[in-house]
Amino acid sequence: MPILNKDMTLCISLSARPSNNGTRFHNHLYEQLNLNWIYKAFAPTNLEQAIAGVRGLGIRGCAISMPYKEDVIALVDEMDPSAKAIDSVNTIVNTDGHLKAYNTDYTAIEQLLASYQVPTSYSVLVQGAGGMAKATVAALRDAGFSDVTVLARNEATGRALADQYGFQWRKALEGGTADLIINVTPIGMAGGAEADSLSFPEATINTAQVVFDVVALPAETPLIRAARAAGKPVITGAEVATIQALEQFVLYTGVRPGPEQVRAAEEFMRAQ
Repeated sequence: MPILNKDMTLCISLSARPSNNGTRFHNHLYEQLNLNWIYKAFAPTNLEQAIAGVRGLGIRGCAISMPYKEDVIALVDEMDPSAKAIDSVNTIVNTDGHLKAYNTDYTAIEQLLASYQVPTSYSVLVQGAGGMAKATVAALRDAGFSDVTVLARNEATGRALADQYGFQWRKALEGGTADLIINVTPIGMAGGAEADSLSFPEATINTAQVVFDVVALPAETPLIRAARAAGKPVITGAEVATIQALEQFVLYTGVRPGPEQVRAAEEFMRAQ
């Protein structure tokens, strides 16, 4: 990484509980590609002031994580179709003070469902109703899944999300079974109050055909560990993090790294 200098381009991330995933991934690629850029994670105390800082300081890119994916909508100038279609933002690109919002979470979910060849005939349980859940449910709908149930503790947000895409809602605590189960909540996230908790009951895990956890840190969440122990195919949040970060990198820099460069950055990201 080049020594800090006045011409360096800055990108940041905003999250209630920042991790080093994006920081390591982006900075490693900057170094590989000899770019005079730097990436830094922040936990904002005031979101409106933070976004004003992105605009006023000429910060090129800003990744948005939980719980700000919906709150930032009112603070940007333009919504790309990828964000507007699901009312959820995970990426902001600043071009001369004009802030345009995108959602690369949707792209990551879409690509992983396709690459793992998950049958669209599978029944699906999606636990969560926040911004990432919106991206997940939209990707499922667009991929052709029809038997999808949203599990959410909050009935209002859970029903609204399910209704928006023509799916079913059920209270999270009621559980249930499905071929594909997806956790889109902070349950199992490192540093959280439920870091050691399972996001689905063991009975639900044991009857699933595929288990998907979008939580990226740790790479082996309690859900993923339990699924592996049960011999289930898994899709991890670390894989989501790599794809969505790569698409952010391209939006920020206009450069698409080669497969070997991405693989090296991914390995560096995970070796923490």
